[in-house]
Amino acid sequence: MAFSKIYKFLKNTAFLLLIAIFLTSCGNVGSITNPKEPIEPDARKRARKNAEEGRGIIFGGNQRGGGTNYEFASSNPLWRASLDTLDFMVLATVDYAGGLIISDWYSDNDPNESIKITLRFLDNEVRVDAIKVLIHKKTCNNNNCQIKQIESDLAFDIRDKVLKKAALLVKNDKEKTKSKKTKSVITGTEKF
Repeated sequence: MAFSKIYKFLKNTAFLLLIAIFLTSCGNVGSITNPKEPIEPDARKRARKNAEEGRGIIFGGNQRGGGTNYEFASSNPLWRASLDTLDFMVLATVDYAGGLIISDWYSDNDPNESIKITLRFLDNEVRVDAIKVLIHKKTCNNNNCQIKQIESDLAFDIRDKVLKKAALLVKNDKEKTKSKKTKSVITGTEKF
């Protein structure tokens, strides 16, 4: 008898607790002293208000004054120069967001030796420390393969070639931008 009363009491308490949790989580209540303002149902007004407050997605420049710079793969000179330099190899992984290019195993003449080249992008600026080149060598003897990371002049040569091409691409892009500004001044139209 006592067990059934305890069971009934716990059952009722759990039920009331569950109802209390559901009721307090309903709606946009806030606290009693500081209620939340209701959400504007018109999406255009909400978007306008967010833009005025500097929140949300902003196209056409960073108006908040922050230093964030998002570049697409086609506008990053290091990325373009790297793909151009490694165009003779089959690429296994190309991840712009992760800043990584990994080639497939490449062998010139000897089927028992091959190399894999990994490029890691550490920065978007064209600098010597913005790119890291790793070379792995696979040596096989009777289906027994060993893979080792090697220090080679090839890594230096690839990094040097990528940086030279990237510097040339930056120079050409600046000249194109300069010529577009000159044309707009001559014609009297401004394009931004």
